[in-house]
Amino acid sequence: MKKTIYLADDEKSIREVLVAFLQSEGYIVTAFADGLALWERFQVQPCDLAILDIMMPRMDGFETCKLIRDISTIPIVMLSARNSDLDYATGINIGSDDYFTKPFSATSLTMRVKAIFRRIEMDISTLPDNNTSLQLGDILLIRNQKTLMIQQQKISLTPNEYNLLEYLLLNKHRAVSRDEVLQTIWGYNYDVETRAADDTVRRLRKKMQHSNVAIETIWGFGFRILMSTNEKY
Repeated sequence: MKKTIYLADDEKSIREVLVAFLQSEGYIVTAFADGLALWERFQVQPCDLAILDIMMPRMDGFETCKLIRDISTIPIVMLSARNSDLDYATGINIGSDDYFTKPFSATSLTMRVKAIFRRIEMDISTLPDNNTSLQLGDILLIRNQKTLMIQQQKISLTPNEYNLLEYLLLNKHRAVSRDEVLQTIWGYNYDVETRAADDTVRRLRKKMQHSNVAIETIWGFGFRILMSTNEKY
């Protein structure tokens, strides 16, 4: 079945270019001039991925992202006309999966969308012991249900958050490099510039803040998951 994408941007030229590129890859794309129009459609008929400009009339990308994230874990990509660390941090903190600063290459965005879907569609049944649970400390990952439990409470995860946590738990005996994570989880080549891995780790840390398990950053290399201490990381 073809994947559906909703795109919201108040610039008609950008909508037209992105729709053309994404449709050329076989996606079903619906474009909207603002976040409110996209949100109203989403409540009636959800999509598989959303691309949201930040600055739009009636409802901006941040508010649209928050509303979608309250009811769905679909991938969300944010677009910004400003190279602002605040915009970037805000988008990531409210649950977006990636971020592009205008002007950007429509080809690059299309490749990023393909990588996101490729990872979601990956047949994880090829992983060993797929029907088992993964446990470390007080966290339990129920793999066949894609569910995280912390101290017997269910924690909601986006697909990328789940996939990254699962990969770290499967490799808890070692540190994994940032490049390895990007290639395995997102399907990006080593030369792709993105902070997606770091920001997904940041979101996971927030959701695991009351757990006795921590994701440690190994500066200049990558990450590892381990029982936490009282030290800050």
